[in-house]
Amino acid sequence: MPTPLPKGVTLRGLEVFESLARTGSVAATAGELGLSAPAVSQQMKNLAGALGAELLDNSRRPMTLTPAGRVFLQRTASALDSLRSGHRDLNALDLTELSALSMGIIEDFENEVTPTLAARLAEAMSQCAFRLQTGPSHELAARIAERELDIAICAAPGADPAGSVPHPLVRDPYIVAVPRGTPLDEGLSGLSHLSFLRRDMDQLMGQQIETYLSAMNLNPQHRFEMDSNQSISALVASGTGWTITTPLSLLRAGRFAGGIDAHPLPGAPIERRIVLYATDDWTGPIPQQIATLAGELIETHFLAPGLEAMPWLTGSFTRS
Repeated sequence: MPTPLPKGVTLRGLEVFESLARTGSVAATAGELGLSAPAVSQQMKNLAGALGAELLDNSRRPMTLTPAGRVFLQRTASALDSLRSGHRDLNALDLTELSALSMGIIEDFENEVTPTLAARLAEAMSQCAFRLQTGPSHELAARIAERELDIAICAAPGADPAGSVPHPLVRDPYIVAVPRGTPLDEGLSGLSHLSFLRRDMDQLMGQQIETYLSAMNLNPQHRFEMDSNQSISALVASGTGWTITTPLSLLRAGRFAGGIDAHPLPGAPIERRIVLYATDDWTGPIPQQIATLAGELIETHFLAPGLEAMPWLTGSFTRS
């Protein structure tokens, strides 16, 4: 006979605990789960009481896990993953009636998110001509406006593409990336001994970064302008220069990550928004279902490891 759960252990309590363990903040968890701050605190009190163990150290900011909390989080994460997987299976995409689907995804996701997402979609489309493209955000947004794509996952431009319906996925704040060990005590002006590595100005990131620099009255010296994230990461790691980037982009640094330090961007925060756009002639739940699946993959491969490596991004590097 299965052992019953201790009285007071609820699914909502487990969700609250998982979120608090990740964000370290009652306010962030409340916003993420749509609860009030007192409700979050009460859920944690009930869970800790049911288990007879304190799971979080409330005396520290952000909150940290106790030894018991670290052990229980592993079980909690596994249980919630199983439940979410079951929910996805019950609400599996039904694309059997589609004859064609044309989709574009930004290059940021080509190694982690795109292959899994493409495989899941292919499984659901038995009689569908499926076309998948990768490319920079400005090109994908233009193809949505021209109805050359049905769906695109990309960074949002200043205005949503004409004739599109947005499904927000991720808030991706801008940060500073410098060679490992480089101090930032004097702000960005203290990096004048390094070259500034600029993004290709055709890219939305390049345009947003230039707008920020103008607003801050900064005109850093530079020798390089490029559209390759890996090349920029390699040059930062080698000590050649510094750059302004985002967590999503930095997490793709791969073997160069060990030579890079990340810091908050001085001044008013700026961010790019990753959005799934569907043309407005789509009806039914399919675009939102795809957006939900993409958001879960992004959380697994980017948000969770990103917040673990850069906990100061809590509250800004989040799902929309």
